[in-house]
Amino acid sequence: MSVDNNEKHHQFEVHADAQMAFLSYRMDGDAIVLEHTRVPPELEGRGIASSMATAAFDYARSKHLRVVVICPYVQSWLERHPEQRDIVI
Repeated sequence: MSVDNNEKHHQFEVHADAQMAFLSYRMDGDAIVLEHTRVPPELEGRGIASSMATAAFDYARSKHLRVVVICPYVQSWLERHPEQRDIVI
């Protein structure tokens, strides 16, 4: 599954079946703030939200950013991926 970072619109995106899922973010100094995940009902159950969260954390690590999590989905994802918490503030 391909996750694109649409920096212009500040969101990680997955396009599938003429639909788009996204994880929106904003930058705040040396941190990326993960704000909201949306997956259309037609795309649910495919692991898309998890792939976008993984991409967001991979991006943060590659840019040496800290992560602020506001999004409830990403908060629950972190419970299943505690190894990612080292960069969360």
